[in-house]
Amino acid sequence: MEVLSWVLDGATLRQTLASISPYVVGLIVFLFLKEQLSYLKKKGPLSGPHIIVPFLGNSISMVLDPTRFWARLAERAESSGIGFSANYLMGRFILFIHSTEFSHKIFANVRPDAFHLIGHPFGKKLFGEHNLIYMFDQAHKDLRARIAPNFTPKALATYTAIQQRVILSHLNKWVEISNGSKPISLRIHCRDMNLETSQTVFAGPYLSKEAREQFNKDYNLFNVGLMSLPFDLPGFAFRKARFAVSRLVHTLAGCTKGSKSRMRSGEEPSCLIDFWMQNTLREIAEAETAGKPMPVQTADEEIGGHLFDFLFAAQDASTSSLCWAVSLLESHPDVLQKVRAEVSALWSPESGESISAEKLRQMRYTETVAREVVRYRPPATMVPHIAGEPFQLTDWYTIPKGTIVFPSLYESSFQGFPEPDRFDPDRFSEDRQEDRVYKRFYLAFGAGAHQCVGQRYAINHLVLFIALFVSLIDFKRENTDGRDEIMYVPTIVPKDGCTVYLSQRCAKFPSF
Repeated sequence: MEVLSWVLDGATLRQTLASISPYVVGLIVFLFLKEQLSYLKKKGPLSGPHIIVPFLGNSISMVLDPTRFWARLAERAESSGIGFSANYLMGRFILFIHSTEFSHKIFANVRPDAFHLIGHPFGKKLFGEHNLIYMFDQAHKDLRARIAPNFTPKALATYTAIQQRVILSHLNKWVEISNGSKPISLRIHCRDMNLETSQTVFAGPYLSKEAREQFNKDYNLFNVGLMSLPFDLPGFAFRKARFAVSRLVHTLAGCTKGSKSRMRSGEEPSCLIDFWMQNTLREIAEAETAGKPMPVQTADEEIGGHLFDFLFAAQDASTSSLCWAVSLLESHPDVLQKVRAEVSALWSPESGESISAEKLRQMRYTETVAREVVRYRPPATMVPHIAGEPFQLTDWYTIPKGTIVFPSLYESSFQGFPEPDRFDPDRFSEDRQEDRVYKRFYLAFGAGAHQCVGQRYAINHLVLFIALFVSLIDFKRENTDGRDEIMYVPTIVPKDGCTVYLSQRCAKFPSF
């Protein structure tokens, strides 16, 4: 009887499924058509795919081959003559902005009711709430004012000494590994070097060896999740990345607490968080003395979030620039020779001293090389924003609310400048000053209220690396097909990871 009952129940179930299946299919077709029509309405006359895959859109092709995906959007935007093109990712309508003029319209309207800077299409969920990227208006201005003392000449000079010690330590290891006969991929090595540099410059003595090891693991999880599909489910890379960010922020919040204690004891700042906390404590003391209202005090966890923002901005962007610097110097021997001549006239490995902040400022040609590297290969090729309201971009097209907009810093770098496809550091010389004349197109550090607050630090780091690398090391790229094609990881690097042979150039590596 039980078997018969089970058979009858099974038959009933099949009948039920058969009776409702037309409705299920109808619902799926309805939802597909609704999504398709919504996309086509938002797209209007713009260049872009005419049919989209439900929900996913072109997400799979974007993840599998981001270089080709974004290149196609740029080609469509340029060839259409409109200056921007449309697409669809993970249920979101997107616009790719090719025109510099339209990009400035986006940057100039970063505010809660127009465009929100998001850093990543699903960044708020990934980066967390306490992040400089998501702040606007007066709160954003106040925070930037409190951050400014972290990048004064005195602070930058402190960081310069730290940067050189870390760079020198890693260059020594790289030469030992390669020894002139074994090619090594600089992308991975530069990433590790930059992570140590950022940790030491930003958090200084407040990260133990064990904390650094866990920090490295968590940051790697974050990097993987950044380039994966945003499935926030157990076992998926995005979920692992989100939890890793929470742990990273918590660790950095602990560093903030340690710095406050050390700065209260009157010690000199030794890292970025020390300068920040020293200035905060000074403001509090001055307010108490003058009987004025206490300045707004940011919670440790929020500061940890801001420090993570710095770390993210410095880490992958810097890795990109260092790899392209080596690649471009190797392919432009005349530029390499001029850099070596300038550095050797100001600093010698045999001196036993590090490059001082004053000498760094005198390396003007080397700085023009650094700035041209950043123009020619801007590390963060796009800066995603989300439209908080309908925005009239042209007299005939209004960006729908909720659209994710990608102003392309990369495309702007090849607009306006004379011979933009030519790597030419002299364009930033005192005679030509193209960074000022064509400032509108030099968007590698962003524009408007959210322009990179640490760009001087970033340029210093690149100049120091170039100066030390070319002075201490002889290098040669491994000759592989397409080695300098662009690869997204998530910032752009040479396709071969900048694979080089390294050998020691100087008699002895300096120690300072």
